[in-house]
Amino acid sequence: MSRSLDAHDRLPKLETIVGAPAGHLGLAETLVETLQRLREVMAVDTATVLRYQPSGRQLVAFAAAGIEEEVHQGVRVPVGSGFAGRVALERVPVILDHVDETTVVNSLLWERGLHSMLGVPMLAGSELVGVLHVGSVEHRKFGEPEIATMQLLADHLATLIQVEAREENRTATMALQRSLLPSSLPEVPGLAFGARYVPGAETGLGGDWYDLFTLPGDRLGVVMGDVSGHGLDAAVIMGRLRSALRAYALDSESPAEVLAKLDRKANHFEHGAMATVAYGIIGPDREAVTLSLAGHLPPALAVPGEAGRLVDVPPDPPIGLTIGTPERRTTVVGLPPGGVLAFYTDGLVERRDRPVDVGMRLLADTLRAGEPERLCAQIMTALIGSRPAQDDVALLAIERLAVPAG
Repeated sequence: MSRSLDAHDRLPKLETIVGAPAGHLGLAETLVETLQRLREVMAVDTATVLRYQPSGRQLVAFAAAGIEEEVHQGVRVPVGSGFAGRVALERVPVILDHVDETTVVNSLLWERGLHSMLGVPMLAGSELVGVLHVGSVEHRKFGEPEIATMQLLADHLATLIQVEAREENRTATMALQRSLLPSSLPEVPGLAFGARYVPGAETGLGGDWYDLFTLPGDRLGVVMGDVSGHGLDAAVIMGRLRSALRAYALDSESPAEVLAKLDRKANHFEHGAMATVAYGIIGPDREAVTLSLAGHLPPALAVPGEAGRLVDVPPDPPIGLTIGTPERRTTVVGLPPGGVLAFYTDGLVERRDRPVDVGMRLLADTLRAGEPERLCAQIMTALIGSRPAQDDVALLAIERLAVPAG
């Protein structure tokens, strides 16, 4: 006669399934070993972890024991479809006593000869991480003890996957950021540059970027942008916008027209994404910057012998949130010999205890004509200081070199 297991009975069984930590194994290998032990302890024939992909609203086979072809063949199950999809949608355990095309989406399950299955949701708090399921080729009744053990294991594995996912996201985002931000500032006759990029201490890497690139006719393109959000998704969108802007810059000499094309592209292909962008072109004489702002904060300008000031450039709508074709304007900003223009993202000037307009004034007051790298250091000291930045910070200073006398 079977009996229900209380928590004290289930924990030793869970410890047997989880096993001792193996520091040399990656996540996938750890999951496979755990699923092998799960098969032995529960006397089942298959065990599978399907990982949830929010972007596609689907489950993807990630690790398996006894039915490894699920992983090898890249099995995908839409949330809400079939057995695993139902577990994910309802977020409750589901038991099947009949496995065929009417009850499961994945044909491998009935081809394997399974007759009974138990699936539980893998949850980390309120977040769906995936689905864990087991199957038996014999008719099997799964009771409360098996369900409870499976749910405890699923919660444990969900935590492992979530921790690994955060680290994967961070590593991938850092690699992407490094590949997209200039590894070194260019050497351009008549100009000197300084720059900083610091990820937010609370938000991590995100979608802030700056860019400098040469254009035909000895012109220079200057970009400062900020994609809303953080993490890998924001960085990926940033990369696509950066590449698109560079392409449009080759086809148009008007910054406003370039941003209009970028806005059209974002609205069509990047649904829900929003970015602020400043794009300017410095001509071959280096005397001025032709500038357009898509919701971005205005740069600050300092000329020799004068205090810094915010440049009067009208902001137009951000990228990605517009309906129709808004008017986008271009402003010519003079850059006298020895003058310095500083572009930045809002992480530099905004803090919880400092409104953005106060930070902008502080930036202008700090900026003076001089060597750009030294100015970047002074600005970071004044506005960031010893406290970690809450949000990403990007800063780019451009100096028009003074023409030597004689």
